[in-house]
Amino acid sequence: MALIAADHPCTVAGVFTTNRVKAAPVVLDIRRIARGISRGIIINSGNANACTGRRGLDDAKKMCRATEKALGAKGGEVLVASTGVIGVPLPMDRIIPSVPRLVDELSPSGWLDAAEAIMTTDAFPKIASGRVDVDGTRVSLLGIAKGAGMICPNMATMLAFFVTDASVGHTVLNRALGEAVDASFNRITVDDATSTNDSVFVFANGLSGAPRISAGSSGYRAFTGLLKELSTELAHMIVRDGEGATKFLEIEVLGAATRADAERAVRAVSGSLLVKTAFFGEDPNWGRIIVALGTSGAVFNPDRVEVTLNGVKVMSGGVDTGKEKEAKRAIRKRDVKVRIELNAGRRSSRLWTTDLSHDYVRLNSAYRT
Repeated sequence: MALIAADHPCTVAGVFTTNRVKAAPVVLDIRRIARGISRGIIINSGNANACTGRRGLDDAKKMCRATEKALGAKGGEVLVASTGVIGVPLPMDRIIPSVPRLVDELSPSGWLDAAEAIMTTDAFPKIASGRVDVDGTRVSLLGIAKGAGMICPNMATMLAFFVTDASVGHTVLNRALGEAVDASFNRITVDDATSTNDSVFVFANGLSGAPRISAGSSGYRAFTGLLKELSTELAHMIVRDGEGATKFLEIEVLGAATRADAERAVRAVSGSLLVKTAFFGEDPNWGRIIVALGTSGAVFNPDRVEVTLNGVKVMSGGVDTGKEKEAKRAIRKRDVKVRIELNAGRRSSRLWTTDLSHDYVRLNSAYRT
């Protein structure tokens, strides 16, 4: 369990999973976050509290009430997040008695402890921080995240929590968070599975003394730029920690006729099991890439497609370039950039993903047992 709490109410914004099946904490937080004010959030790992019926929602509320009582916060000021196995009731007999101890152990230097507490199959804790000038005053921003599997664009299982001393209203903070998530967490996939619990939160206490950030201002651009940077850093950590992953893949589609076509194409390639397994075997099999493109729904002429792997062009004009040996050497690196030029227009899109290894199957086949 972990607890992130502020001494005074903060402005809060959140983005949640697009999965139609939403865990109890997500359902409750969507209602509570509409107020735009929060004292913090209590988190548990190991149990998603998803598909647990009325009991699950009641348990989420009990976690919030116990935390509000221990913090001396008002009703409705605390949010809740859970991650782990789906369909199992929370062990409330262990959770509720732990809340006062969480409050007693709150510390400004407790971020590593919190990042470790929210891990499930993660191999390492994920933390990112930075500072930026907002109208001449230094503003701080820190984020922690968890995630390694059940990761897919559109709120890819992952959780992320940001805190800042910037002064910003709920509407503007929501806008900034939406932009940051679209550029980062919605640009990653490990296994094409959108979790029931995906959530990203940002809490702003306004104590930096910087002027209040308004939409479209230089302060907004600076703050949102840092939020995007840290979100992307954490998103990359999630992909690099992908369950059983041996490769960090950047898939970029260029020259699409429309933005929608670019998205269809990049998602088809990134989600292809055949493409992912080829990279695990360090096989520059561009045929699997062109097959994924052809079934994506994107409109293009196959005779104009070019595919480049870590700088080596393996396909051009719809045919092989004869550079397989060179390409095989190029993709032996952990980081592989796949560049796909459709030559059908000027739109582009990019995603970050992993290969698919034996260990991914081993980890997920025995996840509960």
